[in-house]
Amino acid sequence: MASSTSEYASEYPANVSFDPAFKKFFEDFYAVSDTPDAHERYVTFFMPDATLVMASKKAVGSDEILALRKGLWEKVSSRVHRPLKIFPYGPNSDQVMLHGTVRYGLKAGGDASVDWAAYARLAKTGDGKVKMGFYQVYLVRFFSLLLSLIFTLSFLWL
Repeated sequence: MASSTSEYASEYPANVSFDPAFKKFFEDFYAVSDTPDAHERYVTFFMPDATLVMASKKAVGSDEILALRKGLWEKVSSRVHRPLKIFPYGPNSDQVMLHGTVRYGLKAGGDASVDWAAYARLAKTGDGKVKMGFYQVYLVRFFSLLLSLIFTLSFLWL
């Protein structure tokens, strides 16, 4: 897997070609995602009619995405995404699965870390800008993952 030097660079399968503009898009997107007051800029990474699903919250269109984004910062003072790996659906695909971690600084004190996975569908506008038409994030808390593994393994031993 190859990666670049950006703080938000991900690993990609070495044998699958992927548009460099899409790679740069994700690096820029997660940098803005981690900037507390960049709500309006965050929305510019989405098509005007895009759908964003963040765990159990769904937003459709720029206004709803902006409201959701602001809500994501209500209890959080900082966040640091680490998009570890991005898997295109095939050569030159505009669809990807992503895996990473995020560390939150909480306004109430302390911090928390969560693993996440996501699905994204990308598009280029008429002027060549990359945007997302659909983005869904799945958050994985350690204990729910552990319980899920225990439950799955218990069936294997029956």
